Amino acid sequence: MKKLKMKIQGMTCKGCEGHIVEALEKIGAINVKASFHNGEAIFELPKDTDVELSKIAINNIKYQAGMIEEVSFNKNDSEDKIYDLIIIGSGAAAFSAAIKAIEYGATVAIVERGEVGGTCVNVGCIPSKTLLRAGEINQAAKSNPFIGLKTNAQKVDLATLVKQKDELVNELRSQKYINLIDEYGIDLVKGEARFINKTTIEVNDNRYIAKNYLIATGASSYIPKIHGLEFVDYLTSTTLLDLKETPRRLTVIGSGYIGLELGQLFHNLGSKVTIIQRGKQLLKDYDPEISDTVEKSLIEQGIELIKGVAYERIEQIGDIKKVYITVDGKNEIIESEQLLIATGRKPNTDTLNLSAADVNVGESNEIIIDDYGRTSNNKIYAAGDVTLGPQFVYVAAYEGGIVADNAIGGLNKKIDLSTVPAVTFTNPAIATVGLTEKEAKNIGYEVKTSVINLNLVPRAIVNRETTGIFKLVADTRTHRILGAHIVSENAGDVIYAALLAVKHGLTIENLIDSLAPYLTMAEGLKLAALAFDKDVSKLSCCAG
Repeated sequence: MKKLKMKIQGMTCKGCEGHIVEALEKIGAINVKASFHNGEAIFELPKDTDVELSKIAINNIKYQAGMIEEVSFNKNDSEDKIYDLIIIGSGAAAFSAAIKAIEYGATVAIVERGEVGGTCVNVGCIPSKTLLRAGEINQAAKSNPFIGLKTNAQKVDLATLVKQKDELVNELRSQKYINLIDEYGIDLVKGEARFINKTTIEVNDNRYIAKNYLIATGASSYIPKIHGLEFVDYLTSTTLLDLKETPRRLTVIGSGYIGLELGQLFHNLGSKVTIIQRGKQLLKDYDPEISDTVEKSLIEQGIELIKGVAYERIEQIGDIKKVYITVDGKNEIIESEQLLIATGRKPNTDTLNLSAADVNVGESNEIIIDDYGRTSNNKIYAAGDVTLGPQFVYVAAYEGGIVADNAIGGLNKKIDLSTVPAVTFTNPAIATVGLTEKEAKNIGYEVKTSVINLNLVPRAIVNRETTGIFKLVADTRTHRILGAHIVSENAGDVIYAALLAVKHGLTIENLIDSLAPYLTMAEGLKLAALAFDKDVSKLSCCAG
């Protein structure tokens, strides 16, 4: 590699710096740093790349490339600099760890092979949830429960919705990730990282050394082995969100939270949606009351759900994808213009050469960590989806902070995932925290449960949307709340109150004795607590 410094006229702000970096990276430059204050960019190019290409790249985006000179690598570059912490990946776990490590006074580098920001802001939470909201509004316009309202929905302009989604993603990526790199003095290294020994990685033929590492490379779509699938133009959760036209028919293979959210999204945008799963029970890790309620809701909305499927083969004829299945001994063919594969996630570890670093992985190539975030190499930590723990952005950020406390702060904090709230952003939403009834019994609790349908919750009644459920699981002896499970509108907002109850050992009586605002969905928690010993259908409004 050769290191170059180019004078550039026309830069006036941080945004200009970003344009310069992007233009140079497109011609193969790495470790690009642009400064509008200094009017220059410093970058590295492969030795066989003509430096004139960099001038052309800058001039093409309406800046003026000036003098360019080769400069020497110094002790602050690549292998000569020993970082306190090098983080591989640039998502929530990475930035949480980086910011906290820098607050401890550490030198930090982040290595990223793709787009800065990780899954959530780029292809996960942010883009999917903004489109989900658009779908909910469209569905409400098509069909609302109030007889005095005359609403209707026209054909969805998906391309414009996706453009608006992309603008939001770019804005939040800049605000929450890219702008923080300079703000905190993080060194960003663009490229693919691979370990060459226990303390050293290689990126673009340069070597980097750190006292500690955090692997936070996330996960990506898992593609199952189904005969013929490799010859079909299928979609993943990433590519689906970039469609420019709503398909007339969409088949979803997989019914976890990704399959349910994205299947309902395209149903709400106007597609005929079929969701297929191998298992006999929807959401098999939930109590039956929850999965049965979700299934009822999907069917009421007009989404087709096929369970207990054996896959025979998949083929594509023209634009039509055909999924050949067997259900209860009968052969069926599901046809659609688009096919979404939503069968889970696999950790991004294949290119890291973890064996050279003495880092052990599990059966799915996930990185195995202990209670402190450490791998089998006690100088290398891992956090977030790459460990195949609870795959939520807030879990990744929490774990990244713990890693910084331990690796840099010298603390000995344990990762506590005993009360992780989980939310599926369907409508009605699914939210859960703590133990299910089955889990509580399996670990030896004698439990009592309370289950109420939404037709007993005043907020749901006035909304005229009463398909849903509240379920509480409690210890029979102490009355302590062990778990809460909700299917309702705004369940994700309600679950935080339930999390506090579970985390801090609140009892049934604590919930009953607390004031719940009338005509909020959160009132369902108090009603469910009352329902342990009362018939809440026979209570007056706000009665205790």
